[in-house]
Amino acid sequence: MSGGKKNWYIADGYLPYKGMKPDAGFEGHEAIMFLNCNEQDAEVFLDFYFEDKPPVKDIKIVVGAERVKCIRVDHPDEIGGLTLGRQEQYSLRVRSNIDIVVQYGRMDLAQPNLAYIGL
Repeated sequence: MSGGKKNWYIADGYLPYKGMKPDAGFEGHEAIMFLNCNEQDAEVFLDFYFEDKPPVKDIKIVVGAERVKCIRVDHPDEIGGLTLGRQEQYSLRVRSNIDIVVQYGRMDLAQPNLAYIGL
């Protein structure tokens, strides 16, 4: 039984202000979560699109068979060395060789109540 899709699109990428919640150790970030329920590894490619510069394409991520993987887009080593500027708008296309599930989340600490957006 297959679940998920091979192509995913996240139009509202916006790495938030880093900020920090001192008593909890949280910092503003965005993350992409991958779920591979298949019995084979998924080869996933990330394509980042920007308003005022050329896209960065074909950043390869491997999600193991029957595994989850979470990457933070504020960690360049997790996204092929790409450094995204904070408060820089971007969109993301995710392409996989097999069906997977993708979820995107943002922790925004720009205000004191701590906001988390999950898509």
